Order: sequence, then structure tokens, then C-alpha cells
Amino acid sequence: MRIEPYLNFNGNCKEAFEFYARVLNGKIEFMLTHAEAPPEAQAGPEWQDKILHARMSVGEAVLMASDVPGDRYQPPRSFSVSLQIDDVAEAERVFKELSAGSEKIMMPIQPTFWAARFAMFFDRYNTPWMINCNPPAA
Repeated sequence: MRIEPYLNFNGNCKEAFEFYARVLNGKIEFMLTHAEAPPEAQAGPEWQDKILHARMSVGEAVLMASDVPGDRYQPPRSFSVSLQIDDVAEAERVFKELSAGSEKIMMPIQPTFWAARFAMFFDRYNTPWMINCNPPAA
């Protein structure tokens, strides 16, 4: 069994996933628009370029997502996508890039009593993230 987060976007899934793939060194394995779906699954003309389903691998982890119609979209809350990073410099790079343009940084990346670095924030796509960095003992 695996737990694989599934994110919903308000029409900008493709843009967000391309950004995440770049920042997280991920690989987009699958991205299907509504236009590419079978006829019985087709959405209206305004949704043809929106994402029906996307899947990205980041190391051994998987992140999935889709666009959700505006009348059903709810901003994410009360959860975070948690990144466990073993290198301080990499944790700081990922924080800097993911949080760029964010107006919701609850805790900038910094040392804590439990981690070499920790951060909590929402990115420009309104996805909540946590970064936890505990380098392996030398």
C-alpha cells in the first residue's frame, strides 16, 4: 500500500505540475486533457485544455492532480504536502523556488529543535507545503 497525494487545481494544473517537476526534479509520467479523453468523458468546450488527470514521480514518491471546475473547486486547507529532504542546501533551494510569489508563508525555512531546517507555506498555486530537513548523521 502507498499513500499518494492527489491535488486539485482551479484550471492551472498543467502550469503547476510543470513548475513542480522543474523545482522537485520530478518526471511528469502522464498528463491527459479533457480533449484527449474518450467522447463519453468529454467536458464542455471551455474545459478542453484543462487537465483530467496528471501523474508525476519524484524519486519513489508520486504526486497526482487534476483541474476541478470552478463551481466545485475549494482551496486546499488543513493538510500539507510534506517534503523530506536530506540536504540543507537542497531544502533551502526548494523552499526558495516553491515559495517564490507566495503570500502565505507561515514559517520561513529555518533551524528548529527537531530539524536542521523546517518551513511551512502555500505556493503560488495555493498548495500547502512543509519542508523538513534532517541530514543523515555523519
